[in-house]
Amino acid sequence: MSTDFQSARIALGTRLRELRTEAGFDGKSIAALLGWQRSKVSRLENGKQTPSRTDLAQWAQAVGRPDLSAELTGRLTGLETHYRSWRRQLAGGHRARQEVGIAESAATQMIRGVEVARIPGLFQTPAYARHAFQVNAEFRQTPRDVEDAVRARIRRQEVLYESGRRFRFLVWEAALYMVTCPHTVMAAQLDRLAGLIGLDTVELGILPFGAQLRRSPAHGFWIYDQRLVIVETISTEMWLDDEDSISLYTRAWDWLSEGAVYGPKAHRLISRAKASMELA
Repeated sequence: MSTDFQSARIALGTRLRELRTEAGFDGKSIAALLGWQRSKVSRLENGKQTPSRTDLAQWAQAVGRPDLSAELTGRLTGLETHYRSWRRQLAGGHRARQEVGIAESAATQMIRGVEVARIPGLFQTPAYARHAFQVNAEFRQTPRDVEDAVRARIRRQEVLYESGRRFRFLVWEAALYMVTCPHTVMAAQLDRLAGLIGLDTVELGILPFGAQLRRSPAHGFWIYDQRLVIVETISTEMWLDDEDSISLYTRAWDWLSEGAVYGPKAHRLISRAKASMELA
């Protein structure tokens, strides 16, 4: 779990404890009043469980401060806005999340991204995307709306050809060899990637093995203009819109870009990876 998320949840738990003690309750008595297990009160106050909106409204009522229900709910909304669980986002399948991506891309003039283990979604072929969605649905045990998701992902790529937009991506060379699909699919995907080099809206840099880097590419992230950073973890997608986070990830992108190669050099690295697929 993200340290930032956990810190915010602990802060919310501390606020609940303050309200309880100010009202003169101990943990046992407020649990009895609410009809909860004493352990639930402890988990909430110690930041080990995320409360529901109903939990917060009941808590505010129990401590005699229903006027603070909006404040508590606002804190919870902040957690949910910035840290979105994949289980919740994909409850109805992958297409809905792809539609969100279409909207965010349409509202953005420049997207900068880093990928360390896969091809960016904006550059994926239908076959590569299809395999990714199939595996992801199996892993997360979510509904399999694979073909709808693939169509949405390909539709999102239309922005690549719109004048005035910029897509500046860094891909670690390891991602060119990360074979999570059949080799023939990966070879075609690498062809697609090479074909984007030279497109006036796309700047594709490859971070070669052995490149001198000021920091390691710890994980992938995307920066939408200077308003939003999206970071994916196994369980959560983080949407960060505070100035400090945007500045930090922008610096990370800038530092990594110093070690990237572009144009013919990037093309040669992609071609070398493709040749390895054809020999497999």
